[in-house]
Amino acid sequence: MLRFMFVGDSMTIGSAGEYTWRYRMWQHLCATHGGPFQIVGPRDTLFDKAAGEPVSQDYADPDFPARHRRHLAGWGEGWLHMAPVIEDTVRKHRADVLLVSLGLIDLGFYTDAEQTAENVHRFVAGARAGNPRIRLALLPVIPNVRAENDPPFAAQVAHFNVLLAKAAADLAQPRSPILLATPPEDYLLDTDTYDGTHPSAPGEHKLAAAFASAMHQGWGVGEEYAAVGVG
Repeated sequence: MLRFMFVGDSMTIGSAGEYTWRYRMWQHLCATHGGPFQIVGPRDTLFDKAAGEPVSQDYADPDFPARHRRHLAGWGEGWLHMAPVIEDTVRKHRADVLLVSLGLIDLGFYTDAEQTAENVHRFVAGARAGNPRIRLALLPVIPNVRAENDPPFAAQVAHFNVLLAKAAADLAQPRSPILLATPPEDYLLDTDTYDGTHPSAPGEHKLAAAFASAMHQGWGVGEEYAAVGVG
């Protein structure tokens, strides 16, 4: 049985009232995985913007099973924050597959492209210390409003995505493979986000599809993505 863990920032934790792309991936795995699986992690909440804390259980679908709401994602957290905790988290929750969407927060607030790439290396090393056979699927930084309006920041995003691709190639091991997911080519800020950064329902589907396609094509896990259910 595969044990999946979502690792990400505000786009992955989501906020109160949202479905999240984690929910879309859960639906996809239920429909196509063809065997038992678990979604694991130390957290299960959404971010509550009114409270300014990750304390909400107000998922758009209240029937989203509690045991599949698990994750390691945080509003305002990036590679910098996840690298120090991933070893213990992987070990404790016995994760087999990490689906990782990080980088925008790092580049926006904490580290440049080179420093962020160093934290990617630390993260991978930590994940493997927790499980030497861990599989990782990594999503590059996707289009966002700041990159659209800030050319120097856009250059940092582009540079980091190149470094991320290089890290995925250099660090891959037969017993611990790394996939680089392809960002959605048709990701449109006006329709796929609600504020230029965070995914709307169509954007949630596209993020889930990016990981689903990578796992299907690279590892034979599941099938190509097809939207399931509401939203």
